[in-house]
Amino acid sequence: MTLLQTNRRQFLRTTSLATGSVFVPYMLTARTGHTAEANDRLNIAAIGTGNRGSTVGHQAGRLGNIVACADVDRGRAEKFAAEYDGKCDIYTDYRKILDRKDVDAITCGAPDHWHTKIVIDAMEAGKDVYCEKPLTLTIAEGQQIIEAVEKTNRVFQVGTQQRSEYETRFLKAIVIVQSGRLGETVHAVCGVGEAESGGPFPSGSPPANLDWNMWLGQAPEVEYCSKRFGFDFRWWLEYSGGQITDWGVHHTDIALWALGGADTGIVEAEGHGVFPGFPYTVNVIDFLNGRSQLPNQYNVAKSFVCTFKLPNENTIELNSVNNEIIFEGDQGKIRVNRRALTGKPVREIEASESDQAWLAEEVKKLVRGLPMGGHMANFFHCIKTRERPVSDVWTHVNSVNACHMGNIAMLLKRKIVFDPDTYQFVGDNEANMLISRRQRSPWQITV
Repeated sequence: MTLLQTNRRQFLRTTSLATGSVFVPYMLTARTGHTAEANDRLNIAAIGTGNRGSTVGHQAGRLGNIVACADVDRGRAEKFAAEYDGKCDIYTDYRKILDRKDVDAITCGAPDHWHTKIVIDAMEAGKDVYCEKPLTLTIAEGQQIIEAVEKTNRVFQVGTQQRSEYETRFLKAIVIVQSGRLGETVHAVCGVGEAESGGPFPSGSPPANLDWNMWLGQAPEVEYCSKRFGFDFRWWLEYSGGQITDWGVHHTDIALWALGGADTGIVEAEGHGVFPGFPYTVNVIDFLNGRSQLPNQYNVAKSFVCTFKLPNENTIELNSVNNEIIFEGDQGKIRVNRRALTGKPVREIEASESDQAWLAEEVKKLVRGLPMGGHMANFFHCIKTRERPVSDVWTHVNSVNACHMGNIAMLLKRKIVFDPDTYQFVGDNEANMLISRRQRSPWQITV
């Protein structure tokens, strides 16, 4: 039996966030560092202080004490630290933060290809973790993070805020779907909009305040290019999965939860996409393992349509149109995004006080009574109580794996079938070779 088989089956025995069944809390463990009383403010360090990293770091700073930050671009770290009147120490190497005994938890807003190594190192150093999505770069990394969480018993919140914010409209949509009001079999369509395309771009020398080699980390070594750095790292397969993982995982996460697949994931993926920067003649396995190079331009799928099949026969479509989730069964249809929840079943519930009360109570059950006053607040609550946060590692790995499988199916141009027990694709050696990637030394990920 593989490690993943053990982890998955153990998880299914102990808790199902998707159904609100029996919940087993994290093992109670002593707080790191100053081991303050429960009403003391936590000491937090922000790792990765670019656009999104700064946002989540400052969110944590409003609830705890920001004592340190780290970024391979020292200028970005200095800008972040300036908000804290000299009380935030600055590092370019995040590992120096993990050596500190006074740090209780970290936020991770580094680029996607750095998430797994940083959070595993942090958990093994005794820190609780808030990490932005998408959590992983590859399917194999999900196994490694699950192993680290179960080994260290740290509290781990993933930044899929639709599970706790936006007036709980996504949670209400999940309850409506699971209630059977739309029918027994429901199809979800998740739209996320198109990715960027562009290039070729010029290479050059990195700025003096940037450690470019460390920014690349496990990824293949290439010359510095400003378009690989900053927000635009999302449009390079070397560091991310493009829009299908960056935005897609928000919606696949909700769709899987609603359709009964949060704790199972998907078993089939197929689709097609337009990859302007990825010539069909290039061997995708060689490229992603650093054995060949592409022109210096964005190479993720600009537009795409993928279909995912769950073990229970429900299906999800993920496409590059609009930004919303549509749930449709033979009895009805609803639409949800970050602004609204609409559809005839919603109007019927809104017209009935008893149905409104029912919906509110079912939402509470869905999240096991956890506070829904913000995603970061949920994380801080769970650090104090040692409960499993609303956006846990196990279900997120299933959600992001669906997105990874969509990319793999599109790059290989065929349907792929996944066996969740063996964590392998069935009868497809090429797909299995894309479950993990070669990692550049000394940045290999280990547990």
